[in-house]
Amino acid sequence: MSMMLKASNSNGPLDIDLSVTRFSNATTSKWKLSKSLLPGFLSPVSSLHKKSSAALASENAELTIGPNSPTGPVPLTSLPHTSIIAHAPGWTLFRNLYMSGGTLLIVTPSNNSFPQLRMMTSPGYPIDNTPENIARREPTAEHMDFLTPEQADQRWKTSSTAYRVWSIKGNTILFNEASQFLHHYFHFVAELLFGTWAFWYGAFTKPSPDLSLSLSFSDAPSPPPIHRLIFTHSDADGWRDVPGFDSYFLRAVFPHVTVEDKRSWADLISSTSARSSDPASHRAWHFPLVLLADRSAASRGTVGGVQTHRIAAEAWQYMFTEKKLIGVHAARWWDPLRIAMWKFAAVDGADALNWMKQSFPRQGITAKADEEIIPSYVRQGVFQEFLPPPQKVTITYITRQNGDRRRLLPEAHDDLVLSISGLVARKKLEGHEWAFRVVDAGRLSRDEQIRVAAETTIMLGIHGNGLTHLAFMPPTRVSTVIEIFYPGGFARDYQWTATAMGMKHFSVWNDTYYVLPAEPTVAYPPGFQESSIPAHGATIAKLIEDRVDGKI
Repeated sequence: MSMMLKASNSNGPLDIDLSVTRFSNATTSKWKLSKSLLPGFLSPVSSLHKKSSAALASENAELTIGPNSPTGPVPLTSLPHTSIIAHAPGWTLFRNLYMSGGTLLIVTPSNNSFPQLRMMTSPGYPIDNTPENIARREPTAEHMDFLTPEQADQRWKTSSTAYRVWSIKGNTILFNEASQFLHHYFHFVAELLFGTWAFWYGAFTKPSPDLSLSLSFSDAPSPPPIHRLIFTHSDADGWRDVPGFDSYFLRAVFPHVTVEDKRSWADLISSTSARSSDPASHRAWHFPLVLLADRSAASRGTVGGVQTHRIAAEAWQYMFTEKKLIGVHAARWWDPLRIAMWKFAAVDGADALNWMKQSFPRQGITAKADEEIIPSYVRQGVFQEFLPPPQKVTITYITRQNGDRRRLLPEAHDDLVLSISGLVARKKLEGHEWAFRVVDAGRLSRDEQIRVAAETTIMLGIHGNGLTHLAFMPPTRVSTVIEIFYPGGFARDYQWTATAMGMKHFSVWNDTYYVLPAEPTVAYPPGFQESSIPAHGATIAKLIEDRVDGKI
């Protein structure tokens, strides 16, 4: 079989002959590149560009496919013991974790120093708050187990010095949950990946009492790269949301990362599923560095399961308490992802650009040096006063009036827009730089939505997915999220993420609002999802004015 391709270079067109020779036993194939290709394709030879013989040899080696290939998987000749770099419920960073037949295996002489298995993993089933489902999501030895070095030797050691264990090189994140929450923009970006980055970033940062309120990246090293993400219980569609923001965000901030799903994971399981009649079929995969993120395990923790019902809270609070997150009052630790997203979307808002270009020394922080820096203070916005003021106050109202559910009463929507428009007009007459935008996110491109978020000082909207964009607001002295609920209803989704980023969050019931440390009880009353939500425009406009003036 042969194929002819046309290519060209500065010397004109080239004919490329890709021919395949198949041997009679059908076990070996060899690809050949015709000589006419080599001068222009592998090594253009000219007075301006010449490659060394070593470089040519390297390139030719990469093109060789078949039994004589110099590269290939090499089984381990020793089994390094498993250790844990960092752990919080549902978030465990391992060195030297193994997997065989679908079971995650910890090789260690003693399991006394390891957390309970149920605080690290689960079967990965969808979550339902029933006794039966809770019991079903408890892990067994089929999901994770311990092996002593002697047991590992017995299972995987060969008669030579090698083990039947192959290393999957690079740094891996295992997302051990079903697609139930993955295909929601908020749960994927502002919860799962928010928690992932907090844990990954913090795990490789040296703890320092001065780090929490520092805004200089010179105070903290960069974490190692992430090479692959594996969604062990989700297919390729299961982690993608309908508007496309999950994949948009992932490719923007991690363009180099390989993404695998449950089919890839099933391949790894199948290739290490042993047969009792064949000792050589006992094999394992080795992960040199892997973060295991498990939603069910995180929900068993006090912070994630009782206090906040947000799995990212376990990761964030652990690293916060360990003093490993830089600039917690402005989520400076989140900036590698936030700024990557801004650059990808071609953000040019003044506050975002100002945030990107400045080093932000810790001016004024010494005034609070005698106060303990604790999560509740950050979540109440206590330290926002040390951030730069906005160059322009921009209020963004994310409307859902064209959506299917959770809409304001038509008259409430009109009253809200009129009240805020009046406030902004008055502020402009007073000589202040204020702006008000009513945004229907569904009518904007993804790039445009990120640009809007990056120009926003006050984000306002009914409880809903559009508020996820708060993760890309620029940190300022008065950056705020105002979330409207049906009176009597409340959910912590956006409240937790906003306050974990150091911003103030206000929950509004018509003409009443709540702000930490006070908050409503989580509830979903009749009317929560409906299209008859009230909102008192004058109250919300006064709330915005008082917030910008520093009164609340």
